[in-house]
This record gives sequence, C-alpha cells and structure tokens, in this order.
Amino acid sequence: MSPIADMFTQISNAIAVNKKTVSLPFSKMKYNILKVMEEEGFIEKVIVKRGKNKKLVVKLKYFNTNSPALHKIKLISKPSRHIYLNSQELYFPKRGHGILILSTSKGIITSKKAKKEKIGGEAICEIW
Repeated sequence: MSPIADMFTQISNAIAVNKKTVSLPFSKMKYNILKVMEEEGFIEKVIVKRGKNKKLVVKLKYFNTNSPALHKIKLISKPSRHIYLNSQELYFPKRGHGILILSTSKGIITSKKAKKEKIGGEAICEIW
C-alpha cells in the first residue's frame, strides 16, 4: 500500500471512531496534502512533531459533537496507475461540495487554483 493511501485510511478510521487526533509518519508530500486539507476546512490543524522520528499530528475537525467535516476520501492515482489531467479536464467533485487535490509543477494545490492558473497535473484524491 502506498504511504498516501495509508494516511487516508488512518484518517478515515479515526473519523469512524470519533478520535480527535491522528499521528502519522512525516513526509513532505503528506504534509503538503494535509496543509491543503487544512486550508479548505476539512481538518482543523496539522502539526509537525520533531524528535527521534518526525511525526505529523492531525487534529480532526468536527461540527457540533459527532459530525465530521471530512466525510470521504477517494484516492485517484495509485503507484500502479497515475492519472494526469490537463486544465480543461479538471472538475469539482460532488457538484462543488468537495475538492480535487493535484500534484502540479506549482506544488500540491486544489483543482480550483489549478483551473485559475490554467495548469494540469497528477490527480491525487477527491475529498468531500
């Protein structure tokens, strides 16, 4: 399993049991994806813990008491199959209620920013 898929699985499992935080091994790719999720309001905060092994601590966001801000994460590109989209092929998941995260030449960004800058890239995941 890829490290990105593993991260999404751990976050989904934590939401299923109403955990407040998730601890993950650090990587720049994971950190950048989590920063985009934080900017878009799907998670509360991502913290880098330094020490013997760098860790990412993700504070999950809930509305009221049990309603999570993040409902589903769908992995699009996998190590065995990479999906690339140009600027005309970009879309907005769930009729605009979700986001599509891309890896582009300008870094990890949402499809909304990529469409505005007229660039494409590798589709990483859909989140809603």
